[in-house]
Amino acid sequence: MIRSLLITSSLGALAACVTPPAPEPAFDEAAFIAAIPQEESKPERVEIVETPIPLPLPGQMKPIDAKPAKPAKPLAPDKAIEQGRSGALIEPSLDGFVNAVQVYPYTEGALYRLYASPGQVSDIALQPGENLVSVSAGDTVRWVVGDTASGSGASARAHVLVKPVNPNIRTNLMIATDRRTYHLELESTAGSYMAALSWRYPQDELAGIAARNVAAMNTEAASIGQGVSLDALNFSYRISGDRPAWTPVRVFDDGRQVFIQMPEETRASDMPPLFVLGAGGKAELVNYRVRGSYYIVDRLFEAAELRLGTSPQTKVRITKAPAKPKSRLFGG
Repeated sequence: MIRSLLITSSLGALAACVTPPAPEPAFDEAAFIAAIPQEESKPERVEIVETPIPLPLPGQMKPIDAKPAKPAKPLAPDKAIEQGRSGALIEPSLDGFVNAVQVYPYTEGALYRLYASPGQVSDIALQPGENLVSVSAGDTVRWVVGDTASGSGASARAHVLVKPVNPNIRTNLMIATDRRTYHLELESTAGSYMAALSWRYPQDELAGIAARNVAAMNTEAASIGQGVSLDALNFSYRISGDRPAWTPVRVFDDGRQVFIQMPEETRASDMPPLFVLGAGGKAELVNYRVRGSYYIVDRLFEAAELRLGTSPQTKVRITKAPAKPKSRLFGG
């Protein structure tokens, strides 16, 4: 009996020492003022503007005849083949040289001219990382064709080497890789020759810019802020009111800004407007930004509300919890 009385009295003493949770402070709803959403500053990304650039193929620019042209007579197969081949042939140009290397713009189906000379080796350099599959030449008796490689790892580069035995001879060369096919017209001269040729790849450059833009967007979406100190984060915020699908997951601040994390599925839906009440229960104008699934409020607040709709209006209140009082238990 005495033990039961002691236990009962001890429990009563403990219950008297425990501090009850602080009630949610009352605010005048009319005092809340709408926060001003700001456009989130984003890192500059490369803007891709597609502009048609004609290749320097012969016969592209032709005078406009006022008289309607007569239907052309069908060509013989051999003449049609010759015209088609010559129309696709790209010759070296002075503007295309980078030091001693002629750099052609790569286009599928084009023919690229290479001038070589007996006793000289001409280097055909492929794209770094491109793997050589096969090389086929029309004349393998009077033309010496070989291949080699330079660099290592991601910078490894395949090279095809050609050298004519005699001057004033011609042949064609086809190079197959794991990425594309190259067609070349080889011509041997007794004097000048091309030391090396390579290509630039506009489509690959465009794809690389697009990939960098996507990576920048993903990095930006994954980051909620710069300079946020983990040691200074305060999660003492209370969420009350209605419970719609867009109810915040958590609210915290770093001593300067308040971060309101929304559910991931609310990204595609309309974000509810934010209304805030400053210190001392006074309405204050604040700026906020939306980054990914976060509201970033530029200053601290005592209370805020997310409101959506008019009649009925859905309200979710966010209240900064007061500092927890120390417990009186055990002399605390």
